[in-house]
Amino acid sequence: MGMTCPSEEHIALVALLRSLPKGTSWSDATERVLEHGSAQAAWASRDEGALLPDPATPDMLSSARSDLHSWADHGWRFLSILDPDYPSRLREIYQAPPFLFARGRVMPDDLAVSVVGSRKASERARDIARLIAGDLVEAGITVLSGLAEGIDTAAHEAALDADGRTVAILGTGISRAYPESNRELQDTIAEAGLVLSQFWPDAPPQRHSFPMRNAVMSGYGRATVVVEAGEHSGARTQARKAVEHGRPVILTDDVVASTEWAKKLQGRPGVHVATNRAEFMRHTHQVVEQERDAERLFNELVGSGW
Repeated sequence: MGMTCPSEEHIALVALLRSLPKGTSWSDATERVLEHGSAQAAWASRDEGALLPDPATPDMLSSARSDLHSWADHGWRFLSILDPDYPSRLREIYQAPPFLFARGRVMPDDLAVSVVGSRKASERARDIARLIAGDLVEAGITVLSGLAEGIDTAAHEAALDADGRTVAILGTGISRAYPESNRELQDTIAEAGLVLSQFWPDAPPQRHSFPMRNAVMSGYGRATVVVEAGEHSGARTQARKAVEHGRPVILTDDVVASTEWAKKLQGRPGVHVATNRAEFMRHTHQVVEQERDAERLFNELVGSGW
């Protein structure tokens, strides 16, 4: 049975993204939509200065409308960057995707912390990830990760075991599971928390998609915790993106001791090194309190008429 009808905004956004000229990135399209304040206005601007409108326009809009109906029938929610439910923190970064597919409960102001690390993690590192995830749940913080093997899986499972909220951000389309062995876990997270994807539903895993996923994880969360990672781990990419985004990064002392990239990050503003579980949570609580103080100050300024 079909769900709600797609909005004209969503139809225009899908058609716009599918008709981008070669060499135009989705980030460029996102900027265009934000500048116009409307996907429909950005779509209409394609014909500005043209003698005749593009004859393919009706077909592109019809195709977009049909796909949005199909996606809704699958239970996949489509979120535009202009929608009020789009994650507010994610909207702040340059790499903010123009849309997201969602399964589960969307919370635009979700208080989340990423727990990430190696796919081929040691048992000790997986135990640490489980402890950190449990502590985050106890503190009322969402556990954010990428549904990969190793650290990601341990963090997601520990959050679910503690009856907490966990969010998985995929490096594939929302119809896929990667790795396939985590499909059941992905479905469980969709029921108890949230699964998000920035790609078309059938998009396969590709080399470039995982750094894009890491940037979105950094933008969505308040901070990134790296439990264990190698020199070329995706966690390294996320840590660097987090620094770029002005998000705190918390590294284990093992990561700093074993990788050159972590040594280079050490000492950068917002980068912390933790030697034990208590230090992890102390840094995390500092991040959360700073966020809450900033929100209180903002609300006070708004209330005072600034």
